[in-house]
Amino acid sequence: MSFVGREPRARAAAALAIAIGLLASARSPHASAFASSDASADKAAFASQDAKVETRALWVLRTSLTTPDHIAALVRSARDNGFNTLLVQVRGRGDAYYLGSVEPRPAELLRQPDTFDPLESVLEAGHAAGLRVHAWVNVNLISSATDLPAAREHVVYRHAAWLMVPRDIAQELATIEPESPAYVGKLARWTRAQPNEIEGLYTSPIVTEAADYTDSIVRDLAHRYAVDGIHLDYARYPSDRFDYSRPAIRAFRSAVRESIPAATRRTLDAEEAVDLFAYPDALPDEWRSFRIARMTALVSRLHATVKRERPDALVTAAVAPDMHDAFQHRLQDWGGWLEAGLIDAICPMAYTTEPAKFAEQIAAAREAAGTRAVWAGIGAYRLPARETIDNIQTARRLGADGVILFSYDSLVNARQTSPDYLSVVGRAAFTTTPPAPAGSR
Repeated sequence: MSFVGREPRARAAAALAIAIGLLASARSPHASAFASSDASADKAAFASQDAKVETRALWVLRTSLTTPDHIAALVRSARDNGFNTLLVQVRGRGDAYYLGSVEPRPAELLRQPDTFDPLESVLEAGHAAGLRVHAWVNVNLISSATDLPAAREHVVYRHAAWLMVPRDIAQELATIEPESPAYVGKLARWTRAQPNEIEGLYTSPIVTEAADYTDSIVRDLAHRYAVDGIHLDYARYPSDRFDYSRPAIRAFRSAVRESIPAATRRTLDAEEAVDLFAYPDALPDEWRSFRIARMTALVSRLHATVKRERPDALVTAAVAPDMHDAFQHRLQDWGGWLEAGLIDAICPMAYTTEPAKFAEQIAAAREAAGTRAVWAGIGAYRLPARETIDNIQTARRLGADGVILFSYDSLVNARQTSPDYLSVVGRAAFTTTPPAPAGSR
């Protein structure tokens, strides 16, 4: 992977971006306008969880949190096979695998007593076993497009105006009121037709109310649960063709309008009456910078929220492994997040089956991270145990601070060709009784 350079972009675009408080267009994809105000506090928090202890983690899907027996098996398997960290998915699709949330309890938990709290159960059992437990939160992805939520109180129905919209159908959706069932229906049908490209329906980081809502979810988790960290996933756009929703474009228009010449403003205002894309198309560089900046602003806000509620908790993020690709095609500036101190550990999802490509991606992430931690994400679900072990050794050789396997659920699934996959990996790559990392409660 080529390391993105620091060459300045067009001066006019940079000046406008700075004027409206966006990411400086003159800076590189791994630069950010968001400076960390508590870098020393962040370092202390990381030290409190003992950066010298290698992170040996499992991504755990919400499907493994549906019964007490599943949770007991999860904790036992992680402990016995040398893992020391669990990243448990407690917000998968705008739902709550914990109690007391404003979001609906998923159907998978309806057979359990109302008092059953998956997150609290993992925390109690995990901490007793010497494991760190991080709450894994899907930030923007809030619904499947194939199976829309059953609960009518779900955010996808209550606040359809917060959903990201692709350019492809934005003009059509602009003629439908978000309160109409036809709005979500049309967006879901379009999304279902792109199954290999778009994972589902996303809320927008640009819409202020949506960002407030997401922040409230993270604040509640960090405040009420003794988590060792909050793990952010889907902190990005589905692609660079999103978000062309009316609220997002209005926000961009408000941000740039006073910074452009009056004549240009009058022309764009007239065009906007018949063309939703008038402002974005007239100012493409600024439009891109604006969307990237709003995503970074949300990450910055979530980071501050976690540190305020639980100072010792780590903020980590699962990201596309290629920094340049993430920036260009997902509008995800994780290099900038690292530079600004918004992330304690970056988790590149290097799910390739090619050993050389894996090494290249982790080496690039390690270089970009500087003093920040890198936890190498390994697509174990796609690999024989021997290749997962090789990737763990490669990540260590390249200076990674830890590894995460995706996913626990796939590796203990009855259809797994190697039913003892985790024990094979554990025996070869980890000690079976790792030292309990500081920070476990």
